[in-house]
Amino acid sequence: MSSAQKQVWEGAIPLQIHLHESEVTTLPPPPPALVLAPRIGYLPLLISLVKPHFSSTLPPGLDTVWFDYKGLPLKWYIPTGVLFDLLCVEPERPWNLTVHFRGYPSNILLPCEGEDSVKWSFINSLKEAAYVINGNSKNVMNMSQPDQVELWDSVLKGNLETYRRVASKLKLGTSEDEYTENVSSVLIKSPQSTGDTDVTGQVKTGRIPVRLYLWTVTEEFDDFEDAPQIDNWDKVSYINRPVELYKEDGKYFSLNDAVKRILPEYFLENSFVIEGDTNINQSGEEGERSSDPGSSCNAAEIAEIKFVRIQGIEPILDIPFSWVVNNLINPEYFLHMCVCLKVKANAVQ
Repeated sequence: MSSAQKQVWEGAIPLQIHLHESEVTTLPPPPPALVLAPRIGYLPLLISLVKPHFSSTLPPGLDTVWFDYKGLPLKWYIPTGVLFDLLCVEPERPWNLTVHFRGYPSNILLPCEGEDSVKWSFINSLKEAAYVINGNSKNVMNMSQPDQVELWDSVLKGNLETYRRVASKLKLGTSEDEYTENVSSVLIKSPQSTGDTDVTGQVKTGRIPVRLYLWTVTEEFDDFEDAPQIDNWDKVSYINRPVELYKEDGKYFSLNDAVKRILPEYFLENSFVIEGDTNINQSGEEGERSSDPGSSCNAAEIAEIKFVRIQGIEPILDIPFSWVVNNLINPEYFLHMCVCLKVKANAVQ
């Protein structure tokens, strides 16, 4: 395993969690709970740590736990580290969240029944990633019950060695790292890839599952503290689109190439959309198709990438995409990318 993979699994965000004032029944109000949340984890998995801290002051009733940041309900199926990268443009430490035990906003958040909901969301994402990489999800579907339990337990406990041992049985290889000495070697082909050469002379070598969280701004900002805040999920486009890896003699496929391939409507030189891509726009639910992406190719003739944030870091855009994939993917084999674009005012959709 690489040191980068190890750091991803060990990464954590210090949280200061406050009980919402409407649910405080004692004086003085309880102090905030201080929790170290794994980046690759999910907020509902913290309930067992947070609830005992506030149990003595809660009003009577059935618990329906959810979290918010500055009034914005947080989507529980998005990894905690991704939420932090997306919503805290200027990193806030500790991250101040509010926990609610009543009044679940079902009009904004999908139902969550605690750890079981998170586990099955994780497994479904793993199946989806397997389909993107291999053209089918048989290896995930056929996992033995002990392997499934051990895999999930390794994610809960942050045990990378156990995870790698169990996950290796799924045969979800991605690509060879183009930062290695053997720069000119050919990337591993996925069974879904044909190795066909396209009109530009590039050879398609694999497919990478990507979840991209796009936030567009029209204002210029030089410092993150001056960046507009995301206070509504409608401001985020959630794009679920695989990236086709290409190999061309003497060149490598960079992170910048990947971003432009995922967002062709913002970069005219890459104005194409791969058929069959699933697109989740404006916080819509999975499975929703974008409305004729080709028609929006001229919507923004110039789009500036303000930043790309993955696992809490902002890689240089020229970095080989294969290194990013091999070192920064989440345990369900998706690469989560938070991208901010500055576009013309009339180009924001």
